[in-house]
Amino acid sequence: MLFERGWKHALCGVLLLGLLSGWRIVAAAHLALDEGRVLSVHPIELNERERQWIRDNPQVIVASVQYPLYLFQDEHGHWNGLNDDLLKHISAMTGLQFVYLESFSTDQMLDSLENGMADMSTTLAMNDERKEALDFSLAFGGAGWVFVGRASEPPLQSLEQLANRVLVLPARHALEGSIRRDYPLISIRSVKTYAEARALVESGEAYATIENEIGSQLYPPGRLHVGELLEGKWEADHLAVRKGQPELLDILNKALEAFPPAELRAIRQKWLGGIGPQPPSKQRQGWTRLIYLGVFAGCVFGALSLLWNRRLKIVIKQRRDVQVDLNDQLVFQRALIDAMPDPVFVRDLEGRLILCNKSYEEALSVRFDQVQGRRLIDVDAFPRGTAILLHEEFMAQLSARTTRFSKRHLQFKCGHREIYQWTVPFYSAEGELRGLLGGWTDITPGKETVGGLDARAK
Repeated sequence: MLFERGWKHALCGVLLLGLLSGWRIVAAAHLALDEGRVLSVHPIELNERERQWIRDNPQVIVASVQYPLYLFQDEHGHWNGLNDDLLKHISAMTGLQFVYLESFSTDQMLDSLENGMADMSTTLAMNDERKEALDFSLAFGGAGWVFVGRASEPPLQSLEQLANRVLVLPARHALEGSIRRDYPLISIRSVKTYAEARALVESGEAYATIENEIGSQLYPPGRLHVGELLEGKWEADHLAVRKGQPELLDILNKALEAFPPAELRAIRQKWLGGIGPQPPSKQRQGWTRLIYLGVFAGCVFGALSLLWNRRLKIVIKQRRDVQVDLNDQLVFQRALIDAMPDPVFVRDLEGRLILCNKSYEEALSVRFDQVQGRRLIDVDAFPRGTAILLHEEFMAQLSARTTRFSKRHLQFKCGHREIYQWTVPFYSAEGELRGLLGGWTDITPGKETVGGLDARAK
């Protein structure tokens, strides 16, 4: 009796494992079918004026700011994202060749367009101010605007609740003009990027910021939370074209009109997961039933001794996959921070150096292995007075948990420099203070810089 009961339990376990394995095989088969499907691209009809414009303008410069999941650079420095896929399809449909010009803020991107350095952008929302210098294409999607505030404060329901409070926005935000006009009691503070805006909200220097609904979900909550949608405010996705290029606007509109809806849905699903799975075809259902039957038969007649080995293999594979993913993530993070042109550093709660990039090493003429785990006052990277001043500021900032963005004059070993310095406390996923992240940009008059690098070094 005991042997029979044990055999039944073991057989049930094998059957359950078989069903789970079958589900994984079916899912893999579906993914393989989806990945193998090639979206069809058909050229569109252009008139002679438009074809001539393409011949005269072999490259279209796209002012681009990194905006995951819409447009961003991967670990290899290649542009990727929803809007990149869209431009690749438009290129195949029209013959236009798109070249990206990276910007580091919305303000810089608008300047590139207004000064004629770029022809178009894919991530600018439309408003009355921008329509004076830009033309906007047909819409091809969109998302709402949401409040982002501190988790300790009541969630915002409307703009009226921000009366007599500070709202921080990146400079030339799409909603800034309408908010200033319709809600004069709101005090608006402008910064360069969304990262700075979130830091000011987190530190309490501002009450809230406003972000795209999709973009706001890409960051861990920490001490912030995503609030309600702004009623009546919708950010439609457009291609923004510098004025004076009607042919380019006509070509883009023709491509968007001819863009097959199924392909556009597939691109949005790939990046945003905006639609549910398609119902399986009859052929797929037939294959699914055959796979289930095959797996079931194999499990019934399989040896029970394989159960333990299979489980061990799965555990080992999962651990290896996790290790590979972790190693890839660490390599990517290292490459990303080393690629930054400005010096960047990370210090712990005692002011000891945890991490720095190549620019930091070059700026202070040190090597990371020489200064790792040491405080500024323990190494000879700065003049003694500067090291003491900076270390005391870091410790005071960690104690107060405040964010700092400022222009200042500092004495380096190479001489007196004017810099734009930023330091931001960072937290664990549980909201626990872990240390300080910071860096600086050399803005000394007479020192020509490009992206934080000495132009003379190029």
